Amino acid sequence: MLLHKEMSQLKILTTKGTIIVRLYDKTPLHRANFIKLVTEGFYNGTLFHRVIRDFMIQGGDPDSRGASSETLLGMGDPGYTLEAEIHPELFHKRGALAAARQGDELNPERRSSGSQFYIVWGKVYNEGQLSQIEQQMRLQAEQMEFQRLNGEYREMILQMRRDRNRESLLELQEKLRDQAKAFAKQKKFFEKTAREAYTTIGGTPFLDGQYTVFGEVVEGLDVVEHIQNVETGNADRPLTDVMLEISVLNA
Repeated sequence: MLLHKEMSQLKILTTKGTIIVRLYDKTPLHRANFIKLVTEGFYNGTLFHRVIRDFMIQGGDPDSRGASSETLLGMGDPGYTLEAEIHPELFHKRGALAAARQGDELNPERRSSGSQFYIVWGKVYNEGQLSQIEQQMRLQAEQMEFQRLNGEYREMILQMRRDRNRESLLELQEKLRDQAKAFAKQKKFFEKTAREAYTTIGGTPFLDGQYTVFGEVVEGLDVVEHIQNVETGNADRPLTDVMLEISVLNA
């Protein structure tokens, strides 16, 4: 049996050309799962079913295999999800390989789809644009932390409401909001390496911290560019199917 290090590179053969990706050691759950599915032939004959220009190309839905043009795709999976492996140093630069997932409302733990993935294209940002995105992400982090703290103090809040203790309730809410602001203020976004990437090669910085990035393209970025430029129809599906199959490469 091949060792993980020998299975860290995979070939994605598409009807538009070949893409070589490298899987990260720092995301072992996603790496092992992706390799398992690839060796089982899970992806062969499936499609890049969702393509958005200047954003990303998405595949890995088993229901896309042989699907008619009227079939709504994007919900298929192997019947399980994966624990998130989100690391700030693994970010959404152009060519990043990441796991798709359901939104936060249904999936607050940000667990990944068991099979669906996307490859980032994105665009190049200037420093001002990155700062604006950073501020939006900080506000989002503050709101999420405030919601989490409210859940932690739920019973106390409910009791204050039952007692009509408005003054204490307002004091508690102010305290929790201050804690949430302090939490968001100390969070760091876009370290030096990420900022350099986003202002030179490009990517999708607004996805950082929300999805698991578990690999990157090492060859065939021009193929990704070609695919993300194809004409699409309903639900961002390419008008002409972009089929794929994936195989493991030896080191």
